[in-house]
Amino acid sequence: MALFQKNSKAEEIGPVDLPRHIAIIMDGNGRWAKKRGLPRTAGHAAGAETFRRIATYCKDIGVEYLTVYAFSTENWKRPPEEVAAIMGLLEKYLGEAIEKMERDGIRMKFFGDTSVLSDKLRALIHETDGITAHLGKTFQANVCVNYGGRDEIVRAANAWAERVRAGETAPLDEGTFSSLLDSAGIPDPELLIRPGGEKRISNYLLWQSAYTELVFTDRLWPDFSEKDIDAAIAEYRSRSRRFGGL
Repeated sequence: MALFQKNSKAEEIGPVDLPRHIAIIMDGNGRWAKKRGLPRTAGHAAGAETFRRIATYCKDIGVEYLTVYAFSTENWKRPPEEVAAIMGLLEKYLGEAIEKMERDGIRMKFFGDTSVLSDKLRALIHETDGITAHLGKTFQANVCVNYGGRDEIVRAANAWAERVRAGETAPLDEGTFSSLLDSAGIPDPELLIRPGGEKRISNYLLWQSAYTELVFTDRLWPDFSEKDIDAAIAEYRSRSRRFGGL
């Protein structure tokens, strides 16, 4: 199955009030597998296929950015065999993506502290960065790996401290701080979707989600469909976004 292939069945969604940036917490892979008597790793493989399909759909309907939570800073606490399986899937699908990114005009960026990842995965990420750097404005998928919202904020604060030690005298404002985050240059998500039944954001995009609309669904991530994206966008459109005003 081709990554980001054209989905001829994607339902047409008009541009009015379409979120530019959708974030998703890909939750429920393990429970999906358990319900079927399968190992948790099978759930992660199914979830990876769902990511392919949903990313394609978002691209086709005109969403500019999709950010997904693939592996958190807390996920290292999981059994070593499960962590290894997740990292193996990342390597596999990133390798396939690299073959198609330039051809299909797909940008890809990774959020998180990648310094602790395997040499192979870091090399693949470096290669995607190189391709993304010279592509024009197009759909961009952001994948959060070894990512935590608090960790991202601490890393940004440390980067600012380094600037101050180097002689920076300008006051720190929100714009400058945002430029130090993994998401620098990317608009904040207007819509965050969490499948799987949990109703929390689990240390995800804490700074960026200050005014993000949250949609929760009981659908487990491997079962998540294009219709679920449509429903979340419909819910987003039904809300009045006042940003503290009237």
